[in-house]
Amino acid sequence: MTTHPHTVDHELIQAAAHVARTRCRGDNHTMAAAARARDGRIITAVNAYHFTGGPCAELVLIGTAAAQGAYDLDTIVAVGDRDRGVVPPCGRCRQVLLDYFPALKVIVGTGEHLQTVSITDLLPESYVWADHQLDAEQTTPLSTS
Repeated sequence: MTTHPHTVDHELIQAAAHVARTRCRGDNHTMAAAARARDGRIITAVNAYHFTGGPCAELVLIGTAAAQGAYDLDTIVAVGDRDRGVVPPCGRCRQVLLDYFPALKVIVGTGEHLQTVSITDLLPESYVWADHQLDAEQTTPLSTS
């Protein structure tokens, strides 16, 4: 990890663990996520697994946060049901989280080895979607005369 360590937000882990313990039922909902918005609110969500795929808890949380008017998230954590503890985000979630919240912190690790790292530490040498979008000036067709 390349950045300075951040404090682990244990309240966030407890919120995700509570949702995993009380709301995750069966194979369709096996992961819970919790994020702290910049204004201090905690938003929670669960995954929506389906045999055709489905969004991870972290992705459901992005929509849930937006629906609640929380567009700037500070820290996120995912916790598995059946007391599996903190689970790091998958590759797809890492990319989406980076695109939406490039300054986001993510809680990872297990037991006594929990740590909070920058999303960029989890996706080094990453593709940042916003960095590759053309400006309006660049999309104007060039003259062919």
